[in-house]
Amino acid sequence: MADAYPGFPGVDAYDTVRSPEAERAHRKEMCSLGYRILGAQRWGQLGDGHVSARDSILTDHFWLLDWGVPFSAATPEQLVLVGPGGDVVDADGNPTGAVNTAGYNIHAPLLEARPDVVSACHTHTPFGTPWSANVEPFRALSQESAAFVFDQALFDDEEVEILSTDGGKRIAASLGEAKLCILRNHGLLTVGRTVEEAVGWFVMAERVAEVHVKAPNGKAISDEAAAIAAGPMANELTGWRVFQWLRRSLLNA
Repeated sequence: MADAYPGFPGVDAYDTVRSPEAERAHRKEMCSLGYRILGAQRWGQLGDGHVSARDSILTDHFWLLDWGVPFSAATPEQLVLVGPGGDVVDADGNPTGAVNTAGYNIHAPLLEARPDVVSACHTHTPFGTPWSANVEPFRALSQESAAFVFDQALFDDEEVEILSTDGGKRIAASLGEAKLCILRNHGLLTVGRTVEEAVGWFVMAERVAEVHVKAPNGKAISDEAAAIAAGPMANELTGWRVFQWLRRSLLNA
């Protein structure tokens, strides 16, 4: 995919094609970095939230962080592979570890419903969760909001503790083909065709939620102006680039 911006030194291009084995390693590395990026924001400290990475070989399996590992301590080796039915195994299929139950209940139906999606990202945040209690979509209140105003969904459902995959299926149905779902009284959820994109969108969506919470009566720009801004802001390369900036800040901290 063409990009008007230069690449990042030492980072593979967005559309790099890898062998299935190399893609598995890449997704696991990006997933662990995604957790650490969220941890650097002081999110997920109560054990809430998850970043998934669909396995590139066993495509009905996905990687999540092992139970009890702080987001800030995530490494590829600390990820576990979750299979159909919620079985937690290693890459060779041997039982190992455990995962946040809601992580399976949310991510498994989402990834099954969206074959185009590699990753989903969700945790409870200082602005996304309070904004979700309004049960309203984002408005075009900021530059970043243009990335979502035409590509968002609402999960208007009182099940905030996702107790089974039935709840996850309803979230997936609400999400449809969008990249952002605002979960009522719960928070934000984003998806992407790469792990980097899903995490980048999530952090950007939290920035948008902050504007909405702090300026609830803000005057939105017009749909026409938002559509112009959405041209460069809403494509997947923007989410991927946001992740690269967050990654650079994390690794240089």
